[in-house]
Amino acid sequence: MTPNRVTLNRAVRRFVRAAAGALLAGLSLGAVPAQGAERAADLPAFAFSACPTADELPAGADPGTWRCEVMHATGHLRLGTVDEPLTRPMKITFAEGRVDGEFRQVFGEMSAAPIRVGSTPLTLTPEYGGYADFLSDDTRRGEFDIKFAIGAAHGQSARPLPGCSVGGDEDAVHLVLKDTEPTRVISSDPLVVAFGAQDATFAAPRTSGCGPLGRVLDRALGLPSAAEANAFDMDVTVAIRPYA
Repeated sequence: MTPNRVTLNRAVRRFVRAAAGALLAGLSLGAVPAQGAERAADLPAFAFSACPTADELPAGADPGTWRCEVMHATGHLRLGTVDEPLTRPMKITFAEGRVDGEFRQVFGEMSAAPIRVGSTPLTLTPEYGGYADFLSDDTRRGEFDIKFAIGAAHGQSARPLPGCSVGGDEDAVHLVLKDTEPTRVISSDPLVVAFGAQDATFAAPRTSGCGPLGRVLDRALGLPSAAEANAFDMDVTVAIRPYA
């Protein structure tokens, strides 16, 4: 079932509370801009087109106190026999704010480019796995579920194998991210912050929804892959824009 864009469930509320809270906590704790406004020209292009509109914010939300955040994450994925850089960013867009003192959020979208698997024709495309909790504490940056849609390379894109993925609705790859670099401000106009995070302990399941190709794909991708045999390193950059 496709969730309503105004998502009020606990898991998704905590996703943005932690993403925003952890990032902005770095600002209040004295993170120093890296080259300040001089870095603005070097920033990637952040598209705010997927931001929920003001009309899509929860009833009672004051747009003047809400913000939209666009997260870009590049890095490196090691999963089974897959050992590939993520050169084109995963992107997650959402709005966050408070209503009657309670933290709320509206999820926009997640998108990512296909990752070519070595010299094979296979590709893996990261997709949101249905759960996220980025509430940071002393032991972790946050958690989220992700799945990887399997496809066949076609130029710079991929032809998906319908329903075929690493991780599915019931067994998505569960990441518990830990900091590798602290939050820092890299631009104040526009406001952009960055941090590094990693999970090097997660397990990866067999493929699912692939029919008779499943066993072949499992062998090609080295799945299932036990905990601590995989790693997802992320360099995350977040642009923040107020609604008013």
